[in-house]
Amino acid sequence: MAIQWFPGHMHSTRKAIGERIKDIDVVIELLDARLPGSSANPLLAELTGHRPTLKVLNKQDTADAARTPLWLDWYNARPDTRAIALDASETAPARRLIDACRQLAPQRGGMAKPMRVLICGIPNVGKSTLINTITGKTQAKTGDEAGITKLEQRIVLDDDFYLWDTPGMLWPRITIPESGYKLAASGAVGRNAYDEEEVALELLAYLQRHYAPLLDARYRLGLDADAIAALHDDELLTAIARKRGAVMSGGRVNLQKAAELVMTDFRGAVLGRITLETPPEFEAWSAAAEVQEAARAARKAERESRRKGGRSAAGGVSGDGDGEGS
Repeated sequence: MAIQWFPGHMHSTRKAIGERIKDIDVVIELLDARLPGSSANPLLAELTGHRPTLKVLNKQDTADAARTPLWLDWYNARPDTRAIALDASETAPARRLIDACRQLAPQRGGMAKPMRVLICGIPNVGKSTLINTITGKTQAKTGDEAGITKLEQRIVLDDDFYLWDTPGMLWPRITIPESGYKLAASGAVGRNAYDEEEVALELLAYLQRHYAPLLDARYRLGLDADAIAALHDDELLTAIARKRGAVMSGGRVNLQKAAELVMTDFRGAVLGRITLETPPEFEAWSAAAEVQEAARAARKAERESRRKGGRSAAGGVSGDGDGEGS
């Protein structure tokens, strides 16, 4: 199942970013530290062009501490890019953001040339919580549902530092299937856009391979890592359902409820510190998606060529017939 979610208000956000970016010096993109590649918006890169960018790996306290430095190195190796890890509940994150932005645009500063920054991110990445922490005020609505913020707003962080907040935005078509599942598991996608059981099975399949001890610790499966990894994903979900009491009358397991429990545990970091991808994994998924997209484009071009050829042939036959009949 391909997971896609781009509701109407995201079209408005896309337009607003395109208009605002002309006056912006630095772009802050807030990423989910548990999926730092999949939560980066390729549409944002198109809209912002070559503006210096600060990648903020948010929720780093819920991510795998061994994997976060790999992602910071991966992003910091890019031109005109800095990356830092952040926990949105930190008491004083504003100075870190301001200092990092000033390093990216040292020519800006002072009242004559104030720093103008745009902060963006996918839905439910913690941007509103971060902004409220930065300002010490409840300026942005927060919640665990994707798509809460729907209006752009300007925030003054310093006398010469202006921050424009934008609503969370995905992109019109998610071409990397693995990213779609991870975005859904994280809560970045509206619930009407995916099947909870399917997403939970994909999530468990990854956790089996990389975080089996955490699954055993949470759900008391009584199995070692190899045994957990050897389970079929629906067998694992069934075992979790029985352990967590997701059982209906007659002893039948409620896989829907079990799926919701698994995703709630992941989103709340109850399972432990988890990162659902490494840079090499994400690069491999991206490369495979590019091949698939190229094949898709070739098939589309072939169909279009056949249609045009058919129309031309039909027009030629019609013309000959007219000539013979005159």
